Amino acid sequence: MAKTATRGRRKAPARGKSKARSSGGGLLPWAVIGIAAIGGIVAHDHWKSIQPMLARQSTPITRETAEPRPVVRKDAPPKQVALAAPTPKVAVPQPLPPAAIPTPMIQPIKAAPSPAPAAVSETGTVAFGYCGQGAHINCVGDGGVFWYKGEKIVIADMASPVVDQARCDGERRVAFAAKSRLLALLNAGPFVMNAAGKAEPSGAPRVVSRNGRSFGAQLINEGLARKPGAAGNAWCA
Repeated sequence: MAKTATRGRRKAPARGKSKARSSGGGLLPWAVIGIAAIGGIVAHDHWKSIQPMLARQSTPITRETAEPRPVVRKDAPPKQVALAAPTPKVAVPQPLPPAAIPTPMIQPIKAAPSPAPAAVSETGTVAFGYCGQGAHINCVGDGGVFWYKGEKIVIADMASPVVDQARCDGERRVAFAAKSRLLALLNAGPFVMNAAGKAEPSGAPRVVSRNGRSFGAQLINEGLARKPGAAGNAWCA
């Protein structure tokens, strides 16, 4: 009975130890708060000296993490971006189909008619003489040849005998008579000469007339000349 009674009783804790434990657990938070307050006061009093140290430690972190920003000058004018002008569209001509291409008409080339030789007409008013050994300017050579202003003229519408080529005395007499008659006709007044062909080394063929009457026709009518191409053997008959 005595043992059981002693076992059921619990030992009362010592009062001194419990008070010490409760007092120790309650002072720790107040000590931490006091240290923090003292640290804040010291940091506030020495903030100027502590701030550069904090800036040095935070600067590398901000440089590595922060992206660089371009510096914008206030006085710099805004950049102007030139807009590319649209390229004008050039209309490309489309080729025409073969049927739509007009074919030019080929006109035959007509040969221009050759101009007719101009009729040379000239009026003579100079005095004539018989041709001698000197230069022949205005003179009579025989019954059908004379020089006018240095040009040898052959009467185209007649044929008369030549003195130097006479085959008989009768032909020589007719040649002298035709030469004298032509000199008289030329000196009788103004006369007209019309071209009867191209000029040749033997002379320029001309039809010589006065008042519409040919000198060659007069000499033929007087028996002193013949028509061109007629036989001249009759002078010696």
